[in-house]
Amino acid sequence: MIPFSPPRMDQLIIDEVVDTLKSGWITTGPKTKKFEKLLTAYGGHQATLCVSSASAGLELMLRWFGVKEGDEVIVPAYTYSATANVVVHCGATPVFVDINDDFNISVQAIENAITSRTKVIMPVDIGGYPCDYDLINELVKIKKIIALFTANSPEQEKLGRILVLSDAAHSIGGIYKNKKVGSLTDITVYSFHAVKNLTTAEGGAICLNLPELFENEEIYKHLNIKSLHGQNKDALAKTQIGNWKYDIVEAGYKCNMTDIQAAMGLIEIQRYDEDMIVKRKHIFNLYTSLLSQFSWAQIPEYEMIDKFSSYHVFLLRINGILEMERDLIISEIFKAEVAVNVHFVPLPMMTYYKKMNYKIEDFPTSYSNFSREISLPVYYDLSDENINTVVDAVANAVKIIKGW
Repeated sequence: MIPFSPPRMDQLIIDEVVDTLKSGWITTGPKTKKFEKLLTAYGGHQATLCVSSASAGLELMLRWFGVKEGDEVIVPAYTYSATANVVVHCGATPVFVDINDDFNISVQAIENAITSRTKVIMPVDIGGYPCDYDLINELVKIKKIIALFTANSPEQEKLGRILVLSDAAHSIGGIYKNKKVGSLTDITVYSFHAVKNLTTAEGGAICLNLPELFENEEIYKHLNIKSLHGQNKDALAKTQIGNWKYDIVEAGYKCNMTDIQAAMGLIEIQRYDEDMIVKRKHIFNLYTSLLSQFSWAQIPEYEMIDKFSSYHVFLLRINGILEMERDLIISEIFKAEVAVNVHFVPLPMMTYYKKMNYKIEDFPTSYSNFSREISLPVYYDLSDENINTVVDAVANAVKIIKGW
């Protein structure tokens, strides 16, 4: 069986984790702090806070910005549930908008959805392909859009406009106009979940890149407190002689990263561009070469002159099929012992959000992409022979179901 996306676990990672276990620092400690510094240098943003998940990072930043009941946050209809769930957790309303053919959020749809209640826009780099950040960043600075903005917290007052909070769960290593994902907008959040290019088993990171009127390092310190029960000293700080005493300065949360997790990340970030990205790009290119012979295959956009994916998910679409036929094709592929997936079922199709009166008919591009999409295996140890087997399985499945 060819699996879909197993994590890479080699001896370098094992040795670093064992070193962590032997060090006595298994929760947030020196390796987490080192990982944060490496991530900051890698992304080119101002400061990084490692957290327990991307979801925790997104919610922490919404709460930092003062998002609450009565507010609206614009998110793409085509994304994983975490993007919208964190908005709901804050008591705010997720406002879904449609996507472009490349799977990423439509800037025109964003503009059409902005109201006086809009506090945040959350673009999502689906499959690792960066959104059109220049257009989004310019949109929130248009005078008529700024005039609509109503500030209800000190942070909102200071920014004076809609916050752009990028859900980059898929896209660490992606490049847009010669800048890496992490430094493309106000705040970016990575995921290091087990299936991601760079994994710490579970985990995420908040990349702070707020304008100059904000002190990003001071916000980092505040978020450290917010992510650890509102405690003004973490475990590492309290180990200093005579420094045991601490205070609780707010009712914070518990979403810090551990050194065990960071140990895995330390290995991967230092070889990411020269190793992981190179291998994943090769996989994408070989899939493209092999699938381009079939008229029914719609190859995903993953490279442009000024935009490069992190090569996270290969989002194949089959032209001229219905959702039911796509599902039958997937069943045939699994019969060939090849695991595939679908990224994603649009949120307006999910029971929870349907009950909130969202209708998939309002998001035609999202539905069209979803109904024809099959995510192919992409992982470090996938061989060229495996890739040929995957393509043969897909082609055979299409032939069985559609006769092509």
